[in-house]
Amino acid sequence: MFRLPAARLRQLASPLLKRGALRAQTSAAEQTTNGKNGQRPFWTPSRVLLFTALTGTSAYLYGVNDSTPRFRLSWLQSFKPRYASKTDMEKAIGELRFSLGEDAISTDDEDLHMHGYSEWSSINIDQLPVAVAYPKSTEEVSQLAKVCHKYKIPMIPYSGGSSLEANFSAPYGGMSVDFSFMDQIITLHADDMDVVVQPSVPWMSLNEEIKDSGLFFPVDPGPSARIGGMVGTSCSGTNAVRYGTMKDWVINLTVVLADGTIIKTRRRPRKSSAGYNLTNLFIGSEGTLGLVTEITLKLAVIPQDTSVAVVTFPTIRDAAAAASKVMRAGIPVAAMEIMDEVQMSVINRAGSTAKKWKEVPTMFFKFSGTKAGVQENVQLVKSIARAHKSGDFEFAIDAEEQKTLWSARKESLWSMLALRKEGHEVWSTDVAVPLSRLPDIIEISKKEMDDLGLFASILGHIGDGNFHESIMYDGKNPKERAAVEKCIKDMVDRALEMDGTCTGEHGVGLGKKDSLLKELGIDTINVMKSIKAALDPHWLMNPGKIMDMPN
Repeated sequence: MFRLPAARLRQLASPLLKRGALRAQTSAAEQTTNGKNGQRPFWTPSRVLLFTALTGTSAYLYGVNDSTPRFRLSWLQSFKPRYASKTDMEKAIGELRFSLGEDAISTDDEDLHMHGYSEWSSINIDQLPVAVAYPKSTEEVSQLAKVCHKYKIPMIPYSGGSSLEANFSAPYGGMSVDFSFMDQIITLHADDMDVVVQPSVPWMSLNEEIKDSGLFFPVDPGPSARIGGMVGTSCSGTNAVRYGTMKDWVINLTVVLADGTIIKTRRRPRKSSAGYNLTNLFIGSEGTLGLVTEITLKLAVIPQDTSVAVVTFPTIRDAAAAASKVMRAGIPVAAMEIMDEVQMSVINRAGSTAKKWKEVPTMFFKFSGTKAGVQENVQLVKSIARAHKSGDFEFAIDAEEQKTLWSARKESLWSMLALRKEGHEVWSTDVAVPLSRLPDIIEISKKEMDDLGLFASILGHIGDGNFHESIMYDGKNPKERAAVEKCIKDMVDRALEMDGTCTGEHGVGLGKKDSLLKELGIDTINVMKSIKAALDPHWLMNPGKIMDMPN
């Protein structure tokens, strides 16, 4: 609907209000006389209604403070989503079992717990989904969405289940949509260097299946991640410093919208300027705009040669400073990771590698390309590292040791979780800052974390300014949890003060909504809400994530 600016409405309303006020002073006797003389009274019912409407509009407009955000969603202020009753939920489950099969919908207690609680996540809530759906195709997801839309049932996508910010929790109950049976590589276009997959394909399995083509998919988060969840959180990984993040490798998406409509965001060319970039709209939306059922991914050529090196530093700041210099020098390292002394201890204690590593701040480098290029880049990095007090470079002797060494880095969080005592939890989260600020934030955050006196570590994708804190604490000790929460919050606030972001790759979920508001401001969040409301007017798609619900 077209709306005039507030200033123009006030201007138009003013003469009518003044005229109405003067007329209101006319005596009742005079109005009666006019009526008796056959003249129409000024205060007819229609004019009374017009005067009332203009008075209300003027009062509202004059009451708006100039500091009020320019982009307002006043229509959302009176809207509160209403979800299915227990009876309606039972009807929906019956309809879905009839159309999709009895096994397509589960209400088993263990299933509900698995789809509403995560030992990976720093935040968990008591509310669980009411049911879990197991669709096998895009068409079945569409049928599912149509029934959920009919009965106003929330839909929460579930892929690998390894997210850290309660991204797949069910704060409003509803239906968890598990894509476990949609795990197929649909088509490999080797000559075009792309592949079409379903959401439950693990990225590691994808690379194993297509390796004979000489191609690979370079985005590499945690080992258990699957493509659908990687799209939802716009994830990253150790290769991001060279290859970029998830949004750089998705060509198109097939998406089921809240009402069951199936759309494809674009076609298969690697470049297109045709209309809005809907592909990137859904990447990172955490399932709040639609359910992704097919993904077309770009692929890269497997490098001719790869080398993995480990180098130690006396302090975490020295390591971070060396990383910043490597990036500023333009050296094309394939990956550059950092671990503090605690995390190196975790690797040793987990026994995931045959070698025992020095328990000091350590950087992992991956070099890839031609044999000559790899050797040249190794020498350049060595020179910069030495200028920052590094120890010796230790290289993996063969491909198997490279794989083992890198997997130790990839499984660092799992290794830490495996060391927990009964009742203990691990809070793990990330931020990212401009490269020049990385040594500062890592040094300060590391000190504050160490001051807690708990088992805590720093690690991260240091080549793109992204790092993680992982802190183990007694979940039954409120004072201890509060101290950890403050430490994490201070790290996030510090990142924002440095013009950074509250999340580099884990997403917002439930855990970082307040931080996202600090980062972007209310006007930007309101734009997001307007997009959400346009695609999902009943707020059925993963409600409560990224932004708060209307109330």
